[in-house]
Amino acid sequence: MFRQMNADLKTTLNRRSSGRWGCRAILIASLSLLLSSAQAQTDCAEGSGPLDTAPPKSMSVQQLIQGFLAGEDKVQAARSHYQFTEDVMVKTLDGNTADGQFHQITNVSYDEHGKRLETVAFAEQSTLRGISLSAEDMNDIHVFMQWILTSEQAAQYDLTYAGQQHVDDLDTYVFHVAPKKEEKNRRYFQGRVWVDSRDLQVVKLCGKSVPDNVHVKKNQPMDIRPIFVSYRQIVDGNWFPAYTRVDDTLHFKAESVHVREIVKFTGYKRVDANSVASKP
Repeated sequence: MFRQMNADLKTTLNRRSSGRWGCRAILIASLSLLLSSAQAQTDCAEGSGPLDTAPPKSMSVQQLIQGFLAGEDKVQAARSHYQFTEDVMVKTLDGNTADGQFHQITNVSYDEHGKRLETVAFAEQSTLRGISLSAEDMNDIHVFMQWILTSEQAAQYDLTYAGQQHVDDLDTYVFHVAPKKEEKNRRYFQGRVWVDSRDLQVVKLCGKSVPDNVHVKKNQPMDIRPIFVSYRQIVDGNWFPAYTRVDDTLHFKAESVHVREIVKFTGYKRVDANSVASKP
């Protein structure tokens, strides 16, 4: 999700009850300290038990896929009736010391057609070193870091059952997700999703948006996306995106840039779409 700066620019900018997911609030609070503390690179398996590759017992893999896609359709439809706050913090690091930062807070809602509406409540001038954020990069945050795999989108992906895994206090099914083919000027998610075994909704995903733009012409910046891990929380019976973390080193031709990022989705409040659309 990050572009390497060109040389000139670079020199200028130098679950139903708290018992099911009760540890999530504690986990989120502790993970927020990552921006100021030493931590290993993004680990998709963090908080997970051993992977049991046995097939599901109560249904076929295809029935399971159909069930969780229906659950994701439900989440997508429900979330369009909520407003929330999106808090994005990105830091570049020299060792374990931050040497650049970008911070933006946005109030988000949806109109009656499901179109995203946003109002920036806070934004600071970026001091990120070695990389820059573009509109496409922000779209990665808006789309893939809070990705909801609907039935319509699923036709573009190969979903491969990996097994069953205990994640924090949840029992989940794990799927590998990869685009069937990559069309020009389109982006896709590639990674893993963890599906709650009871609600059949995604509760965690880990991966990145693809493709990276690595083989570029002379003087053209590379465009590389980091690996992220995203968690959801239960809101009125649905698992909504809650928290995303990045701790990755992006390898460019001239240098490598260590990036840490926290994105929080908070303050979910159900609203009437017509009243949102009528606001000036």
